[in-house]
Amino acid sequence: MTKTMTFAILHFSVAFTITYLLTGSIVIGGAVALIEPAVNTVVFYFHEKVWKGIESKNALQNAAV
Repeated sequence: MTKTMTFAILHFSVAFTITYLLTGSIVIGGAVALIEPAVNTVVFYFHEKVWKGIESKNALQNAAV
């Protein structure tokens, strides 16, 4: 979970900075920085879980061969 949280902090920072630079609005930058990375962080967490499952399945198949 630590990896996910550090990714979230990085993503919030990047999202805010880019949106602020494009719009000049702290409010819009803040909104985008809260919504998009929050959703993306949850998706990333489950993405990692799925890949770990795939890797485990592949390891078992390779061990059986």
